[in-house]
Amino acid sequence: MEVAGGADIADSVAQFARRRQRGVCVLSGSGSVANVTLRQPAAPGAVVALHGRFEILSLTGTFLPGPSPPGSTGLTVYLAGGQGQVVGGSVVGSLVAAGPVMVIAATFANATYERLPLDDEDEGPSSAVQGSPGTVAGIGGHQLQQQQPGGGLPDPSSLPLYNLPPNLLPNGGGQVGHEALAWAHGRQPY
Repeated sequence: MEVAGGADIADSVAQFARRRQRGVCVLSGSGSVANVTLRQPAAPGAVVALHGRFEILSLTGTFLPGPSPPGSTGLTVYLAGGQGQVVGGSVVGSLVAAGPVMVIAATFANATYERLPLDDEDEGPSSAVQGSPGTVAGIGGHQLQQQQPGGGLPDPSSLPLYNLPPNLLPNGGGQVGHEALAWAHGRQPY
Protein backbone atom coordinates (compact mmCIF):
# COMPACT_ATOMS: atom_id res chain seq x y z
CA MET A 1 0.00 0.00 0.00
CA GLU A 2 1.22 3.50 -0.68
CA VAL A 3 0.17 6.28 1.68
CA ALA A 4 0.38 9.75 0.16
CA GLY A 5 2.41 12.52 1.79
CA GLY A 6 0.37 14.57 4.25
CA ALA A 7 -1.99 11.68 5.10
CA ASP A 8 -2.15 10.03 8.52
CA ILE A 9 -0.81 6.48 8.07
CA ALA A 10 -2.77 4.89 10.92
CA ASP A 11 -6.04 6.52 9.84
CA SER A 12 -5.47 5.53 6.20
CA VAL A 13 -4.91 1.85 7.01
CA ALA A 14 -7.81 1.79 9.52
CA GLN A 15 -10.13 3.35 6.92
CA PHE A 16 -9.01 0.77 4.33
CA ALA A 17 -9.80 -2.08 6.78
CA ARG A 18 -13.25 -0.64 7.56
CA ARG A 19 -14.26 0.10 3.97
CA ARG A 20 -13.08 -3.23 2.56
CA GLN A 21 -14.22 -5.22 5.61
CA ARG A 22 -10.82 -6.91 5.82
CA GLY A 23 -8.32 -7.51 8.59
CA VAL A 24 -4.92 -5.93 7.95
CA CYS A 25 -1.59 -7.09 9.37
CA VAL A 26 1.10 -4.45 8.82
CA LEU A 27 4.45 -6.20 8.36
CA SER A 28 6.77 -3.28 7.60
CA GLY A 29 6.94 0.20 6.19
CA SER A 30 9.42 2.62 4.67
CA GLY A 31 9.51 6.36 4.16
CA SER A 32 9.51 9.52 6.24
CA VAL A 33 7.00 10.79 8.77
CA ALA A 34 6.45 14.01 10.69
CA ASN A 35 4.26 15.05 13.62
CA VAL A 36 4.21 11.74 15.48
CA THR A 37 2.42 11.01 18.76
CA LEU A 38 3.63 7.90 20.60
CA ARG A 39 3.15 6.09 23.89
CA GLN A 40 6.58 4.91 24.92
CA PRO A 41 6.93 1.42 26.39
CA ALA A 42 9.53 2.38 29.02
CA ALA A 43 7.36 5.05 30.64
CA PRO A 44 3.82 3.76 31.31
CA GLY A 45 1.23 6.36 30.42
CA ALA A 46 3.84 8.73 28.94
CA VAL A 47 2.73 10.19 25.63
CA VAL A 48 5.34 11.95 23.51
CA ALA A 49 4.58 14.32 20.62
CA LEU A 50 7.48 14.52 18.17
CA HIS A 51 7.82 17.30 15.62
CA GLY A 52 10.17 17.24 12.68
CA ARG A 53 11.07 14.65 10.10
CA PHE A 54 11.82 11.02 11.03
CA GLU A 55 12.71 7.96 8.93
CA ILE A 56 10.68 4.78 9.53
CA LEU A 57 12.88 1.93 10.80
CA SER A 58 10.08 -0.47 11.73
CA LEU A 59 6.31 -0.35 11.32
CA THR A 60 4.04 -3.16 12.53
CA GLY A 61 0.44 -3.48 13.61
CA THR A 62 -3.02 -4.89 13.12
CA PHE A 63 -6.38 -3.49 12.10
CA LEU A 64 -9.68 -5.34 12.40
CA PRO A 65 -12.83 -4.12 10.63
CA GLY A 66 -14.85 -3.94 13.87
CA PRO A 67 -16.50 -4.62 16.10
CA SER A 68 -13.36 -5.27 18.11
CA PRO A 69 -11.93 -3.94 21.38
CA PRO A 70 -9.73 -0.84 21.14
CA GLY A 71 -6.54 -2.71 22.12
CA SER A 72 -6.83 -5.12 19.20
CA THR A 73 -6.11 -2.47 16.58
CA GLY A 74 -3.10 -0.19 16.25
CA LEU A 75 0.45 0.45 15.08
CA THR A 76 3.89 0.31 16.63
CA VAL A 77 6.65 2.34 15.00
CA TYR A 78 10.38 2.85 15.51
CA LEU A 79 11.88 5.96 13.96
CA ALA A 80 15.35 7.44 13.34
CA GLY A 81 15.87 11.16 13.82
CA GLY A 82 18.24 13.40 11.89
CA GLN A 83 20.97 13.13 14.55
CA GLY A 84 20.85 9.33 14.70
CA GLN A 85 18.56 9.04 17.71
CA VAL A 86 16.06 6.19 17.69
CA VAL A 87 12.62 6.53 19.23
CA GLY A 88 9.62 4.27 19.13
CA GLY A 89 6.39 3.18 20.70
CA SER A 90 2.70 2.64 20.10
CA VAL A 91 1.03 5.18 17.85
CA VAL A 92 -1.65 6.95 19.92
CA GLY A 93 -2.18 10.06 17.81
CA SER A 94 -1.00 11.29 14.47
CA LEU A 95 1.56 9.54 12.26
CA VAL A 96 1.68 11.86 9.27
CA ALA A 97 3.54 10.79 6.13
CA ALA A 98 6.14 13.43 5.17
CA GLY A 99 6.28 11.96 1.65
CA PRO A 100 5.07 8.76 0.05
CA VAL A 101 5.19 5.92 2.60
CA MET A 102 5.16 2.30 1.47
CA VAL A 103 3.32 -0.07 3.82
CA ILE A 104 3.79 -3.81 3.35
CA ALA A 105 0.72 -5.57 4.69
CA ALA A 106 -1.27 -8.78 4.47
CA THR A 107 -5.06 -8.57 4.33
CA PHE A 108 -7.55 -11.19 5.46
CA ALA A 109 -11.18 -11.72 4.57
CA ASN A 110 -13.49 -12.76 7.42
CA ALA A 111 -11.11 -11.47 10.10
CA THR A 112 -12.66 -11.81 13.55
CA TYR A 113 -11.68 -11.09 17.12
CA GLU A 114 -11.55 -14.14 19.40
CA ARG A 115 -10.98 -14.41 23.15
CA LEU A 116 -8.79 -17.35 24.18
CA PRO A 117 -8.84 -19.93 25.66
CA LEU A 118 -12.10 -21.09 24.14
CA ASP A 119 -14.72 -22.55 26.43
CA ASP A 120 -15.91 -26.07 25.65
CA GLU A 121 -19.35 -24.82 24.64
CA ASP A 122 -17.78 -22.16 22.35
CA GLU A 123 -16.31 -24.80 20.06
CA GLY A 124 -18.47 -24.94 16.97
CA PRO A 125 -18.13 -26.04 13.37
CA SER A 126 -14.58 -24.69 13.19
CA SER A 127 -13.32 -27.24 15.71
CA ALA A 128 -11.39 -30.26 14.46
CA VAL A 129 -13.17 -33.44 13.47
CA GLN A 130 -13.25 -35.74 16.46
CA GLY A 131 -11.85 -39.21 16.01
CA SER A 132 -10.61 -42.17 17.89
CA PRO A 133 -7.15 -42.09 19.50
CA GLY A 134 -4.37 -42.48 16.95
CA THR A 135 -6.20 -40.60 14.18
CA VAL A 136 -5.80 -37.10 12.85
CA ALA A 137 -8.54 -35.12 11.14
CA GLY A 138 -7.97 -34.69 7.42
CA ILE A 139 -9.64 -32.76 4.63
CA GLY A 140 -13.38 -33.19 4.27
CA GLY A 141 -13.65 -35.13 7.51
CA HIS A 142 -11.46 -38.03 6.29
CA GLN A 143 -9.43 -39.45 9.12
CA LEU A 144 -5.82 -40.51 8.74
CA GLN A 145 -3.90 -43.00 10.84
CA GLN A 146 -0.99 -41.26 12.57
CA GLN A 147 1.25 -44.29 12.48
CA GLN A 148 1.13 -47.54 10.58
CA PRO A 149 1.91 -50.92 12.13
CA GLY A 150 5.68 -51.40 12.14
CA GLY A 151 6.36 -47.65 12.46
CA GLY A 152 6.11 -46.84 8.71
CA LEU A 153 4.50 -43.87 7.02
CA PRO A 154 0.77 -43.88 6.25
CA ASP A 155 -0.39 -45.05 2.85
CA PRO A 156 -0.02 -42.02 0.52
CA SER A 157 -3.41 -42.69 -1.04
CA SER A 158 -4.98 -41.89 2.34
CA LEU A 159 -3.29 -38.47 2.56
CA PRO A 160 -5.43 -35.44 1.70
CA LEU A 161 -4.63 -33.00 -1.10
CA TYR A 162 -5.02 -29.41 -0.03
CA ASN A 163 -6.16 -26.36 -2.02
CA LEU A 164 -7.80 -28.40 -4.78
CA PRO A 165 -11.46 -27.77 -5.54
CA PRO A 166 -13.64 -30.90 -5.43
CA ASN A 167 -14.21 -30.85 -9.20
CA LEU A 168 -10.47 -31.44 -9.78
CA LEU A 169 -10.28 -34.44 -7.47
CA PRO A 170 -10.98 -37.82 -9.08
CA ASN A 171 -14.11 -39.78 -8.20
CA GLY A 172 -16.05 -36.62 -7.28
CA GLY A 173 -13.81 -35.63 -4.38
CA GLY A 174 -12.18 -38.95 -3.53
CA GLN A 175 -8.52 -39.34 -2.75
CA VAL A 176 -5.79 -39.51 -5.41
CA GLY A 177 -4.00 -42.82 -5.95
CA HIS A 178 -0.32 -43.67 -5.48
CA GLU A 179 0.89 -42.38 -8.83
CA ALA A 180 0.02 -38.75 -7.99
CA LEU A 181 1.92 -38.91 -4.70
CA ALA A 182 5.02 -40.84 -5.74
CA TRP A 183 7.18 -38.39 -3.79
CA ALA A 184 5.43 -39.28 -0.51
CA HIS A 185 6.71 -42.85 -0.25
CA GLY A 186 8.91 -43.26 2.78
CA ARG A 187 11.94 -45.43 3.29
CA GLN A 188 11.27 -49.02 4.36
CA PRO A 189 11.57 -49.58 8.14
CA TYR A 190 14.71 -51.32 9.41
